[in-house]
Amino acid sequence: MFFTTAVTALTALLFGLFPALRSLRSAATQSLRPASGGGETRSRRFFGNCLVAAQVALSVVLLSAAVQFVRHLSNLEHLDLGFQRDQLLLISLDPQHSGLQGEQLSQGYRELLGRLQAIPGVRSVSFCGATPLSGAGANRGVTVAGHELKPGEIRNVSEIWIAPKYFETLGTPLLAGRDFAFRDQGRPRVAIINQTMARYYFADRSPIGTSVSFDGDDQPYEIVGVVADSKLYDIREPTQRAIYFNIFQQPSPRSQFIVRTNISPAALSAQVVPIVHSFLKAVTVTRVTTMVDQIDETIVPERLIALLSGWFGALGALLAAVGLYGLLSYAVARRINEIGIRVALGATRGHVTRMVLRDALGMVCAGLAVGVPIAFWGKRVAASVIARLPAESVTPIVLGSLGMIALALLATFVPARRATRVDPMVALRYE
Repeated sequence: MFFTTAVTALTALLFGLFPALRSLRSAATQSLRPASGGGETRSRRFFGNCLVAAQVALSVVLLSAAVQFVRHLSNLEHLDLGFQRDQLLLISLDPQHSGLQGEQLSQGYRELLGRLQAIPGVRSVSFCGATPLSGAGANRGVTVAGHELKPGEIRNVSEIWIAPKYFETLGTPLLAGRDFAFRDQGRPRVAIINQTMARYYFADRSPIGTSVSFDGDDQPYEIVGVVADSKLYDIREPTQRAIYFNIFQQPSPRSQFIVRTNISPAALSAQVVPIVHSFLKAVTVTRVTTMVDQIDETIVPERLIALLSGWFGALGALLAAVGLYGLLSYAVARRINEIGIRVALGATRGHVTRMVLRDALGMVCAGLAVGVPIAFWGKRVAASVIARLPAESVTPIVLGSLGMIALALLATFVPARRATRVDPMVALRYE
């Protein structure tokens, strides 16, 4: 607060001191001259034009950045995640202090799945070790039967533990093979791989029936299905090789329930907690949210950057428009006798309007000539820092420039209109 106060006071002092000193140096006879007379030097007019051009250049940079960041946020919000984000309710349970383990916990989860499925408005229910884009995940080194390792090859793949109907609930297509089933419990271990892993290890061959093993695990898994790619841990991440395991084939299944609804997930959330407590009294419900809200939490930085850049861009453009309006209004007032003479000699309103527009467009074009290269440079710098930010598109800069030109024309309208209404007889009296 003290820093902001000090900066504000210093700014007011500096910008107030210069006009005060200039007024002290001006002669009394010069101060008594009519408003439309002389007193304005070419250097002073050039300095004012440069200030407005600098405002335009800064505004173009800010507007281009705002368009770029807002567009980036929109791309993330509409990104294909490999599953349907709408109508999904997420329920996080903590069985750590419940005293339930192994078969008891598995049986309780199966009964809870059936009860949740019976709720009116529920289409499908499943659960998993970690919901998509929650930030939680794990990976291990994998060995695939028949695949010859290359020197320096990265063997780690992402592993996800899921229950039956997980892909159906999320809306992720199963491309080949079968889904997990409750009957897999107590049988030889099975796995489902994503499309990226299938292409990497098997190319055009079918992976169904192939065995895979993991570091530190002496029992192999049989691949029984291939599923479409989807985002796992982070919305900005490239597609990773991933393998899914049946959660009922591990000793203590984890508990992140996913409910696909036909109604608003928020309206259904009030019914979920009592049902969970009725089946698993000692299990704590730690969180109830929606997939849309969870995804929104992962793009908070992009949302904040887009919001701030939008406000700064709008503020910069407004200041540039106000500066342009003030300078043109001042110029019209100083040249009122010249405009009167032009009108008296036959100049039409179109000629006067073009004269004012020419001055305005000169400052705007000068600002664009400086601001556009800076905007291109800033766009490349931002793309090197922010993942998935488009660096090649010129659309943000074009839109920023067009927006600044539109604001400049709007700011020019009032001074130009005032200039066309000058009465030659009244204007000549100032001479």
